[in-house]
Amino acid sequence: MQLPAKKKIAVAMSGGVDSSVSAALLKADGHEVIGITMRLFDGSTAAVEDAARVAACLGIPHYVAAFESCFATEIMAYFVREYQAGRTPNPCARCNQLIKFGALLDMAVDLGAEYLATGHYARIATAADGTTHLLQAVNLSKDQSYFLFSLDRELLRRIIFPLGEMREKSDVRRIAADLGIPVAQKDDSQDICFIPDGDYIGFLERRAVLATPGDFVLADGTVIGRHKGLHRYTVGQRRGMGIAWSEPLYVIRLETDTNRVVVGLEGALYREGFTISSCNWLQSPAPADTELRCKIRYRHRAAPCIVTPLADGRAAVRFAVQEKGVTPGQAAVFYNGEEVVGGGWIE
Repeated sequence: MQLPAKKKIAVAMSGGVDSSVSAALLKADGHEVIGITMRLFDGSTAAVEDAARVAACLGIPHYVAAFESCFATEIMAYFVREYQAGRTPNPCARCNQLIKFGALLDMAVDLGAEYLATGHYARIATAADGTTHLLQAVNLSKDQSYFLFSLDRELLRRIIFPLGEMREKSDVRRIAADLGIPVAQKDDSQDICFIPDGDYIGFLERRAVLATPGDFVLADGTVIGRHKGLHRYTVGQRRGMGIAWSEPLYVIRLETDTNRVVVGLEGALYREGFTISSCNWLQSPAPADTELRCKIRYRHRAAPCIVTPLADGRAAVRFAVQEKGVTPGQAAVFYNGEEVVGGGWIE
């Protein structure tokens, strides 16, 4: 998004190379740039220190947002609740909605910034009629628009994604190296930020999610084994069940009322459609019986579908061809070409 004049812009600086280069590019364009780093949980100290070093290197003011309490309530507690309910959560999309483009944007405004920039790989375009639109990044292998579907469309005009036009991640690292940014070769963040070791099962069990054993069953109710707790499994999972069977078995459904994990052959994972709730539409009016493309997880190849609005902020989705692995709790995000139309949470 091209800005018509020099502006005061806050950059969400995570201490990584993407947000650091975003701040550098905006400063090079002549904008007044400030950096803000969110302190979200125990273990955020290194990120804050890295961001402060980058800000000093760029010669910009740096602030720390103490969001531990908000993050614990809105993101970490939600993560636990979803697993307890037999769903698979998407904390990144929720954090973008409530924390990064919620509480952090409010802080940026309080500091006098007119815009908030982040290192996300996505684009925002302004149409001739003045409306703003969320688009996929030029580099589709890095595109993060899926995680941004839940943003308020009125806020898009205040958000900047400086890396949206970048064609290669190597270009970002080259810019960082050329500018002497101290995190130029820092590894990309992986998985869930508050579970850096990837042990989400341990995280859940340390937060009183009980590992209550139950039955593995086939669709007809035949018991074929014992599981170690519903929170250890997700729809589509194949490995880690410890079931000896003549053909590969997959998790088809989690039943919280009976504490059973329903398993079956791969074909049982395919669905003609599903419903979503808490829909957020980035265009007006909302799509009605409209042909779009749908992603049901981040790395899913968007599939053709028809979206039909229902009551209470819900919608029905019908695939043109059956798709595998529709997972309750995950986000379903809809595209019209390269534009993000909106999305909702899979029921």
